[in-house]
Amino acid sequence: MPAQRANTTRPPVLKIALAVTVAVGAVGVAHTYAVAAQAAAPAATAKAGEQKLDFINLQLRPWTVVAKQKGFLKEEFDRVGIPEVNLVATGTAELVGAESAALDRGGIAIAQRMVYPATVHRANGLDAVIVWLSEPSDQYRTPILARANDDSIKGVTDLEGKKFASSRVSCYFTSPFEILTKAGLPLDSRKEQGKVRYQSIDNVAAVNSALLSGAIDATAAHLGTSNAAALWASGQVKVVGRSPNDGVYVNGAGRVSYFAMRDFVNKYPHAVKAFLTAHERTKKWISENIDESAQIIAEGTRVPVSIAKFQITDPSSFEFMKGEPDADAARRNIKEFQAW
Repeated sequence: MPAQRANTTRPPVLKIALAVTVAVGAVGVAHTYAVAAQAAAPAATAKAGEQKLDFINLQLRPWTVVAKQKGFLKEEFDRVGIPEVNLVATGTAELVGAESAALDRGGIAIAQRMVYPATVHRANGLDAVIVWLSEPSDQYRTPILARANDDSIKGVTDLEGKKFASSRVSCYFTSPFEILTKAGLPLDSRKEQGKVRYQSIDNVAAVNSALLSGAIDATAAHLGTSNAAALWASGQVKVVGRSPNDGVYVNGAGRVSYFAMRDFVNKYPHAVKAFLTAHERTKKWISENIDESAQIIAEGTRVPVSIAKFQITDPSSFEFMKGEPDADAARRNIKEFQAW
């Protein structure tokens, strides 16, 4: 594995940050309620009048497979009278945005995406609300990647006139958009040609194939995803650009969000809190048990143990970010990003 990383262990998550955002208007931002408590704090039980669930479907993700294996999901959902928890692979590894369709059709209850796609889904008519927002991102989260053996590209300035592809509704667009704009090399837009040719491709596997075959010259990715981690660990790609540390992506777009349909949040607030409590408990356990967690994640998500451990320990990882504990800061951050 290339020797690029520092800080290969993550500090324990000591507090739980629960944020429920009730969306209003086309932009999906209004009142955020944040609660800080110890990670072991019990979830709220269903109150009289609240509707009950016989089961809940959640995304199959690295942390949820650990949460199910260690019993955290069962414990928290048992407390609120939900006896069955199912993990569903929504296809996000292959098709970016698949989780929104699953959410809208009831296939899953709570979905994970970064702030940009979450708010775009809302603007496109998905009546969903953000129930959790992470801390700010960092420069390692979503770098621009080129083929390792492409000597014509050593840095961002070498991308002028080159071909770039990524999913338009994702961090794989917002991060490089900011990086390239700051470098004076804007991507093509629908209105005018930029200095870097842009193509929107939502299928991650197709983007990777295009990059390795030379059909495109660069893309952007979360190195913490299994696809990108495999390319990076095998030395097939190199980093040629990173998000500015004080930029819009790091402070806004690169934050992880969890969101659910408004109707679900209104009917089952106890289920949302149980989910968030299990989320924080699991992240804390993973940070304290990295090797065992890597084994569980490898088996549950069908990746090599080395890739699973990379996803936990590398600074590019987004799966285990801490929550934003300040409700006002969460609201303000989303509004500022949307304005951008």
